[in-house]
Amino acid sequence: MRTTAIAAGVALTLGAPAAFAGGPAFEDYARVREVTPEYENVSVPRQECYSEVVPQHYSRGGNSIVGPLIGGVAGGLIGSRVGQGNGRVAAAAAGAAVGALVGNQLSNRDRHEVYSEREVQRCRTVDDWQSRLTGYRVAYEYQGRAYTTILPYDPGQRLPVRVSVEPAADGDRWGR
Repeated sequence: MRTTAIAAGVALTLGAPAAFAGGPAFEDYARVREVTPEYENVSVPRQECYSEVVPQHYSRGGNSIVGPLIGGVAGGLIGSRVGQGNGRVAAAAAGAAVGALVGNQLSNRDRHEVYSEREVQRCRTVDDWQSRLTGYRVAYEYQGRAYTTILPYDPGQRLPVRVSVEPAADGDRWGR
């Protein structure tokens, strides 16, 4: 038993300078003083649709060229029979004009206006701003010194920290 204790003491004595002279790091716990959630605003586009009733207007029937054309020819023939001499040409022209007007009226007598409504869906893209959690700003204390870091989680009251001890770069500082 005594041999084991001596061997352990020698191993610790020989290993201690290596641990404190740039040796492997070790883990310890720091006391968490404050945890503050960090947020950022993010735009999330979305479709916004609504329905709208739109009136429609159109005409049915009539609006043909055949009626005025037939009326003009018929009126011109009748007018040329009525007049005599040079008056025949004037009577034919007047008959053609009156016939075209009458033919137009007769072809449009079946014409009527139609009104209706139809539903139209309109959509647009709008920005929907949302607050998203990006992490936690953690203020902690280790060995009497204050530190701050940002973590992706809330560590609670204790934060595991990795501690590494290295010799100072300036060896003359201690009078050596």
